[in-house]
Amino acid sequence: QVQLVESGGGLVQPGGSLRLSCEASGSIFSFYTMGWYRQAPGKQRELIAGIISGGNTKYADSVKGRITIFTDHAKNTVYLQMNSLKPEDTADYYCTADRSLWGQGTQVTVST
Repeated sequence: QVQLVESGGGLVQPGGSLRLSCEASGSIFSFYTMGWYRQAPGKQRELIAGIISGGNTKYADSVKGRITIFTDHAKNTVYLQMNSLKPEDTADYYCTADRSLWGQGTQVTVST
């Protein structure tokens, strides 16, 4: 079975940037959609960004303009580039393939 492994999370100051990675143990061409969700303490999990096999992307209004999702098919990896981070971006971030396969999550903390 294909596995998803996220990395790149950590502590960053407000206004800073992080790049999250989601590496699949198989071709991401096997999936129609790759996406990133996040879940903050006490909140529901929400979709942040998604990319469809044809290259179309979608973003949550809360992060649009600050976050970019992109893929490197040769590396079987999907990335989430996050800029101008805010404290409210603090959450556990999860990579998903077709919302049926999930990674273990990586924590992002935005704080001084």
